[in-house]
Amino acid sequence: MRDLLQYIGCFFAFFSTGFLIVATWTDCWMVNADDSLEVSTKCRGLWWECVTNAFDGIRTCDEYDSILAEHPLKLVVTRALMITADVLAGFGFLTLLLGLDCVKFLPDEPYVKVRLCFVAGTTLLIAGAPGIIGSVWYAVDVYVERSSLVLHNIFLGIQYKFGWSCWLGMAGSLGCFLAGVVLTCCLYLFKDVGPERNYPYSLREAYSATGVSLAKSYAAPRTETAKMYAVDTRV
Repeated sequence: MRDLLQYIGCFFAFFSTGFLIVATWTDCWMVNADDSLEVSTKCRGLWWECVTNAFDGIRTCDEYDSILAEHPLKLVVTRALMITADVLAGFGFLTLLLGLDCVKFLPDEPYVKVRLCFVAGTTLLIAGAPGIIGSVWYAVDVYVERSSLVLHNIFLGIQYKFGWSCWLGMAGSLGCFLAGVVLTCCLYLFKDVGPERNYPYSLREAYSATGVSLAKSYAAPRTETAKMYAVDTRV
């Protein structure tokens, strides 16, 4: 059961980390709405903006100003949160790989490998927090901005809605939460606590052979002593 939970957690952690990284470095956090009058598709990301012509499919991208330049608060905070989520998720996934039983890392230390899985799960849980905060905050800000323009009957020629990169960030964050729950709560509840699980089979076999040999070595003197007492009693 423990091995199955490890593989499930690894599956979620792998795709969640990939989703977060792809979401951070793609350009479709905002996309122009279908009801706009534009003849091209405009996508805005955290680092650049791309425009795709609807007729010939030509795509051009323009990077934003330097990081040191002034940017909207939404953009700066989302960048920081997503980069933090990427680093934590990547660290958690690598730690989980070292804790898997199928990976030949510290094969004689199963207790340490369980600890590595627990640390990986905790790190993934923490990574999901900045990821979901950044993605949801960005999406809500885009929705509120568009709704306020519609409410006040203001039409600027183009309106934006949140795109697939934002959805990908949300999915990656939720996946980190699922992987963290599997690796912490579920793995702790279903782990084997018997003494046979805490030591490798080779060590258990060596300890058993040593115990048998010691028992035999101690049994012989007791038998000889008992015979001597028996002879003295008959005499």
